[in-house]
Amino acid sequence: MAAGTSNYWEDLRKQARQLENELDLKLVSFSKLCTSYSHSSARDGRRDRYSSDTTPLLNGSSQDRMFETMAIEIEQLLARLTGVNDKMAEYTNSAGVPSLNAALMHTLQRHRDILQDYTHEFHKTKANFVAIRERENLMGSVRKDIESYKSGSGVNNRRTELFLKEHDHLRNSDRLIEETISIAMATKENMTSQRGMLKSIHSKMNTLANRFPAVNSLIQRINLRKRRDSLILGAVIGICTILLLLYAFH
Repeated sequence: MAAGTSNYWEDLRKQARQLENELDLKLVSFSKLCTSYSHSSARDGRRDRYSSDTTPLLNGSSQDRMFETMAIEIEQLLARLTGVNDKMAEYTNSAGVPSLNAALMHTLQRHRDILQDYTHEFHKTKANFVAIRERENLMGSVRKDIESYKSGSGVNNRRTELFLKEHDHLRNSDRLIEETISIAMATKENMTSQRGMLKSIHSKMNTLANRFPAVNSLIQRINLRKRRDSLILGAVIGICTILLLLYAFH
């Protein structure tokens, strides 16, 4: 019976590790898809700005389909991993499991933490992707309106070009602001980490000083004795020199 339950637990752990590995690979590909979608949308926007046709801004319908497919696959994997974790929890709470539940509970908690991290990363990447897609759709609508207005009236071509340039400058400014904020946040985290390290070093030095007060007292006594011995030796040498001079002149 014990061997059977042990095999059941190991089988659940094997399933959990396999699902975690699959999720890790899927999430990496999912994040790369979001990044490539943003870059391709930016390239499409620059290409459409200099073209005279009315091609839509977004040519990422295949990426949209890939996004939906990968999101469904990741949600299914998360659901399967949740089910495996629930089975592991039921196993640790069953009456037939011996009392070394501490190791089992530690393993279960580690798998739950991994599941929570993967779920958080998935929802964060998905939200970023949706935000980028909505922003690009909005930009595409605005750009199509501008192109339609530009093609409908040749008198205001110059004004339209200036408007497009200003729009591009605003987008570049937004990107630079985001990069600056990211750099500032990273700098803040580094400074906080360094401040914590300095506080720790200062605390350790104070602890050592409080722990060994006799050492400081002994060092001070040694220094005082060296100074006294130097004075005595100098006085003896001076007296001997004077006596020799007196003896030499008499």
